[in-house]
Amino acid sequence: MAARLTAVAALLSSLSAWAAEPLRVQADPVPHAEILAYVQKIDPSLNLKVIEIPSGVNPNELLAHGDVDANYFQHVPYLLSQEKALKEKFEVAATVHIEPLGVYSSRHKSYAEVPQNGTVAVPNNETNLSRALYLLQSQGLITLKAGFTDPAKNQATPRDIATNPKNLKILEVESPQIPRSLPDVDLAVINGNFALEAGLNPAKDALGLESAKGNPYANILVTTEKLKNDPRIKQLAKDLESPQVAEFIKEKFKGSVLPVAAAKS
Repeated sequence: MAARLTAVAALLSSLSAWAAEPLRVQADPVPHAEILAYVQKIDPSLNLKVIEIPSGVNPNELLAHGDVDANYFQHVPYLLSQEKALKEKFEVAATVHIEPLGVYSSRHKSYAEVPQNGTVAVPNNETNLSRALYLLQSQGLITLKAGFTDPAKNQATPRDIATNPKNLKILEVESPQIPRSLPDVDLAVINGNFALEAGLNPAKDALGLESAKGNPYANILVTTEKLKNDPRIKQLAKDLESPQVAEFIKEKFKGSVLPVAAAKS
């Protein structure tokens, strides 16, 4: 009996030490790291170590290798493509916010001004490329082939464009580089976080934005199967989905970032 109590005490001590370790979360600078900083402010008991990495490093590889405990930068369609590519299985711990993808231009104030054979910069990764094409379709610039009605299920590529009245040239570019391409193209489809980092205000500067309603691209907190029941992960997930954080997102980003709770209402 004494041996069993000693073992239990050792286990509890080990768990306590584990919980005291900082939770290493990789996050993009804007808006993810800013949201995590607010979480740390309202919940000082949660010890976070937020890690921002340079472009070109795959955050999901870091997570798979144990270099971080969680990441907060991606949406489910991208995560699914990463699981397939990396042959890994991850866990979604929380669903937090939507960054509406937007169409921007530094040359034109409306789509009517875009010339024939104009150029459009779009993300070059599979899921955001598809997302961009659905957005261009919703803006009346192209139409996709029959059957491409659900962006969450049907991934589109430029080969799936059925009509293109202005004969727009689709240029696939690394997502973080697209804001820099604005002076060189007629239109650019930019992820919300990269637009914000570039000083753009999606709610004001975009010619068109994704609809939040029914949007499958909510940004998520992701961890590993091993850590899914870690009390630190569960606490962070609860905080990120809280009404306080939703209100912070609404007030801080003024419609450029949308808390999922608001998008559902």
